[in-house]
Order: sequence, then structure tokens, then C-alpha cells
Amino acid sequence: MRTQRLRRRPPKPPISEVNVLPYIDVMLVLLVIFMVTAPILTQGVDVELPEVTSEPIQSEEDNEPLVVSLDADGHYYLEMGSDSDEALNLEQVIQQVARLKRQNPELPVLLRGDRRVAYGEVVVLMSRLQGAGVTQVGLISQPPEDR
Repeated sequence: MRTQRLRRRPPKPPISEVNVLPYIDVMLVLLVIFMVTAPILTQGVDVELPEVTSEPIQSEEDNEPLVVSLDADGHYYLEMGSDSDEALNLEQVIQQVARLKRQNPELPVLLRGDRRVAYGEVVVLMSRLQGAGVTQVGLISQPPEDR
């Protein structure tokens, strides 16, 4: 019987190069994801949200704000100076706000929404106000009750 001798090959030197092809694939996938989501993120209404404990809004005597209210039943109200008891639909509110903003472009607009109203309805109202020429909307809130 013949014994075969196994030949040992000399060890290969370690590879000092990094394979970057998988990293390029991941980078391209992320690039596509960001390209698709970036336009979605820029669509929205610019609003400066109030802080939890905020100071009251100071208004000039001659430039009283226009308050658009949305109650829990989905009725809209316009208040300027005195309270209005007449419920309006969204189209009437937008037409009147657009008319008032054309007369006085510096007119501040505040939004008071009932907390039971769906967030989507408030966003639709803010978007429609933006279309009517309102560039900034203030949100009215109540200070938290001490418990």
C-alpha cells in the first residue's frame, strides 16, 4: 500500500481589499427611497405650533384677529370682534376668509378646534385657509388645568 502524502499549500495572504459592491447597492436603494419620500414630506401646511405653557397672543387694538372655529359636530364659525352664532360650511368660510384677507393682508388668522374633531378635518381646514391666502395660522389652546 502506498501512502499518499498530502501536499500542503502555502497559506494565502489575507485579502486587504474591501468589497464595496454591497454598500453601493444599499446606497442606491436608500437614494431611491429618499427620492420618493422627499416630495411627500414637503407637502404640508407650515404652522408654528404653540407650546404647552405659552403666553397669550398680543394683538393690536386696530388689527383684531379673525378666529375660525370648528366644533365637535363639524360646523365652522367665523368670529371677528364679536361671537358669531351662525354655522357655515367650509366653502362659505374659505370665501369670507379670502375676501377679508384681500381687504387686509396683515389680518391675523387663528384656528380654534374642538379636541374631539378628527385631526384630518383640522388639516383640511388649514390647507384650504392656505389656499385662501392665509400664510400663517395660530392655534388657540387652553392652558392645562392644575390637578
